[in-house]
Amino acid sequence: MKPTAGRSQWLDAAYDVLLEAGVGAIKVMPLAKGLNVSRTSFYWHFKDRAELLDALVLRWQEKNTGNLVTQAGLFAASLCESMLNVMDCWSDSDLFDAQLDQAIRYWARTDPQLQVQLNRADAQRHEAIKAMFMNHGLAAAQAEVRAMTVLYTQVGYIAMAIKEPLTLRLSRIADYCEVFTGQKPTTVEMQRFNSRHKMVPTDVL
Repeated sequence: MKPTAGRSQWLDAAYDVLLEAGVGAIKVMPLAKGLNVSRTSFYWHFKDRAELLDALVLRWQEKNTGNLVTQAGLFAASLCESMLNVMDCWSDSDLFDAQLDQAIRYWARTDPQLQVQLNRADAQRHEAIKAMFMNHGLAAAQAEVRAMTVLYTQVGYIAMAIKEPLTLRLSRIADYCEVFTGQKPTTVEMQRFNSRHKMVPTDVL
């Protein structure tokens, strides 16, 4: 009798396929073969393939949008500190999965229901960052434009599949922060940011 796989293992396997080959390649039998388990064990955890896909979307929502909104709402003594909190997401793959975001955006092009969810997530991210700017005294119109600049820059990074060494990405953070906020982060603020990321082991998009 073949061993069984837990729900998280099925989800991780589907995640890997989504990133490598797209949603169309996510099928129960190949996943079972890859996990070396019986196909029937899939149904202990998911009603059907659609439920598995829903779980993938939920993972994306909770990790990427959820973490970004949380980071934007963290207490900060200055606008630069708030911006650096948001930029934690793009310097730490545990907070924001850029490859998953890219895969979801590709998937949404052929799935109108997912596109609705993607639009909603983008709006949530935008509102969170806009509110962050306004909390530090920026007028609504300027906060709106700066929020779009932040988000469009990151979406561009993802869409263009830009890869750069993490050390290079981190070396540019202070300049990006100044572009996004119009303010130069202090040495102490950058020291705090760098201390949070100097031990990150892998490169990110």
